[in-house]
This record gives sequence, structure tokens and C-alpha cells, in this order.
Amino acid sequence: MSKALKLIIVLLAVVLVLSITAGVSLGTVSIPFKKVWQIIFAQILNKKLDVPLNEISIVWQIRLPRVLTGAIVGAGLALAGTVIQSLVRNSLADPYLLGISSGACTGAVFMILFASTLFNMALTGLEVYFAAFLGAVLAFMLVFVIAAGGTGLNKGLNPVRMILSGLAVSYIFSALTNFMVYLSQHNGAESAMFWMLGGLGGARWGRLGVPFITVILMLIIFMLNARNLNALLLGDESAAAVGVDIIKFRRILFILSSVLTGVIVAVSGSIGFVGLIVPHAVRLIAGADHRRVLPIGALTGAIFLIWADLFSRTVLAPRELPLGIITGFVGAPFFIWLLTRNKH
Repeated sequence: MSKALKLIIVLLAVVLVLSITAGVSLGTVSIPFKKVWQIIFAQILNKKLDVPLNEISIVWQIRLPRVLTGAIVGAGLALAGTVIQSLVRNSLADPYLLGISSGACTGAVFMILFASTLFNMALTGLEVYFAAFLGAVLAFMLVFVIAAGGTGLNKGLNPVRMILSGLAVSYIFSALTNFMVYLSQHNGAESAMFWMLGGLGGARWGRLGVPFITVILMLIIFMLNARNLNALLLGDESAAAVGVDIIKFRRILFILSSVLTGVIVAVSGSIGFVGLIVPHAVRLIAGADHRRVLPIGALTGAIFLIWADLFSRTVLAPRELPLGIITGFVGAPFFIWLLTRNKH
């Protein structure tokens, strides 16, 4: 790792800490930065602190797990977007546009609305993760089948076909999700809307472990395969010439990206465009080398989503805007700009 990259990572880590502090401090009830960290350290060290109990509850039980969840989700979506864009060699691709997020959302909503009826079970949280993962994998398989057009996976996939296939699959799963919500009427429909619009309102300490471990593990795996991802950007023939098993490599990383997306959607719902905006912006600044793009993108995604969530819960306070709406307002113009730059 070069000194320049180390410096950038350290600076972004500092910005991330400051963003976490601001995210916990600001809101309908503002709490000074210093007091925020006093409360956090007191809770970690199990010490008594002479501050109002409501402020302790706001910082430790409500805002801190929410902000940390936002950082994890932002980092995970940025990683998934970076890898998917490289695998299809198209900067317009991301988990949302390729239908993976929609598939994960459908799986999660199905489990929320019908688990108690069909399986006679109460949700513990793990079932939602598993259902979101299955939905993401199913969506990714459909995209591959449609994009391949009967040619199989032994040939390179046309990036345009991948995007169009992803949009088609996204529409299919979105329609299925809407249909399930319609059938359920008022029975769990409000909970299902959370997954459809995206948000961090359901963040809890007990739900942080799985996504955190998943994001860290995927970052390590992707970093270990950074050179192969770099080779893939040069084309399938060039990658094969340096020893990359194209078919196996694509399958494995697409599955891992689907796992990552499924876990993220399980805790945040379907949040679009983060996996599109962040990797592309990082490449414009740091270049295309995945040894730089992956860690910088993860930190940038974490910072971006923390501020997007802060905006979503303060701009119309005390009402809260769904996070997916905020990222959509930011991402849609960015997507249009990308289209104008990629006319060929």
C-alpha cells in the first residue's frame, strides 16, 4: 500500500469519525459533540454519567446504532457496486439497476408478510436475512440467463444487455413486491413499505453483527482479488492471458455480491444508486485500480450514507423522509450525466 493511499484512507477515516459524531449529535434534539462521546465512552466502560437519561437513550439506543448501520450499509453498497461494475465492465451497473436489490427486497417482504401465516413462525431476524439473500441470488441468476440469451456463460456478456436485463428483472420483482403488499392489505403492509422505500429506522444493536461481519469479510475477499478485477477491466481475453478463470471468477464474485446485497437489504431495505454513484466518483478521483477503489469506496460510501440519512431525518423534522428517496434524488441526475458521457 502506497503512502498516498495510506494518507487518503487515514483522512477518510477521520472524516468518517466526524460524520458519525455529527450523525449522532444532530437531530430534532441536538446534543453537543463532547457530550456524545462522553455518553458513548461511559456506556462502553459501564460508568455512570451525570446527564439526563433521555440524552443517553437518544445517543446510545437510537442514534448511534442507526448511524453505524448507515455506515455499514453505505460501505457494503459501494463495494457491491464497484465489483459489479467491474464484472460487467460498465460504469452504469449497480445492485439496484441489475435487479439484485429488488430481488432481495422481494424476499425480505415475502418473509415479513407471510412467514407467520405460511410457516407458523415468529421472525427472529435471521429468516429475513436468508430470504433477502435468496431473492438476491434468484434475481442475479435471472439477469444472467436473460443477458446470455441462450449463449451460456462461456462468452463475454454484453454490458448493454446486462443493464437492460437487470432493469427488466427489477421491474418483475418490484411488481411482485407490490402485489404482495396489496394482498396483505393492512397486515404488515407498513413494515413492508420500509423495505420498499429503504431506511435505517429499524436499526438496532442486535442487527449490526451480521452486516458488519459480512461487509468486512467481503472487503477482504474483494481486496485479495483486486488484481484479477483490474485484469478483467482490460477485457476477457487479456484477463485470461494473465491466468484468470473468467467463468469461475465471474460466478463466484457475482454470488458474493448477491450475498452482500441481500444482507444489506435485510437491514436497510432497497436503497438505490449508492452502488452507482460512489464507485464512479472514486474512480474519477483515484483511478481504476481496485487496490485503491475498494477501500476508498467503502469509506466514501459509509460517509455518504450517514449524511444522506441525517438529511432524510432532519429536512422535514419531525417527519422522516425514506432514505431511498434521498439517494434517488441524488442518483438519478448522476445516472443521466453518466448516460450523456457514455453515448457510445
